[in-house]
Amino acid sequence: MIFRTHYEPLCNYAFTFVADRDMAEEIVQGTFLYLWEKREAMEIHSSLKSYLYTAVRNRCLNEIKHRKVRQQHINRELLTADTGTETVSEELAAAELEERIQVAIEKLPEQCRMVFKLSRFEELKYAEIADQLSISVKTVENHMGKALKIMREQLKEYLPLLLLMITNWAL
Repeated sequence: MIFRTHYEPLCNYAFTFVADRDMAEEIVQGTFLYLWEKREAMEIHSSLKSYLYTAVRNRCLNEIKHRKVRQQHINRELLTADTGTETVSEELAAAELEERIQVAIEKLPEQCRMVFKLSRFEELKYAEIADQLSISVKTVENHMGKALKIMREQLKEYLPLLLLMITNWAL
């Protein structure tokens, strides 16, 4: 009687979390199975309905967590597989781009170059750069703006390649 009364509403409730009818039914069935197996040792201090909805919600949240972990694992596997299949031309293009970036950095005015390197390679915040170089934060901002403008101009022909590489790298 409990199963017949609560099964369908619990399935609908679970579906709102997992958006998969089969998974929702599996979660609800698992909840009832657990309830049946532990019926003699279980003490429910609230209403049975409240207990069932809480149990289903918790199982749904666990399922969502497991999905995220599985997806992260799949993404990591795909990334690992992709990096192993880089073609020679992709490696050459990456090496050429790296060289062009270094040349563009070296063409920056000295102060811009220092600010750019501290920001991008040392990962310092603007305030930290300002303290280190004894200049104002506004000056750091101006140098970064100038450096980025020069870098964009120097590397504009490589922008499509850079975007392609970043897109592949992010996967």
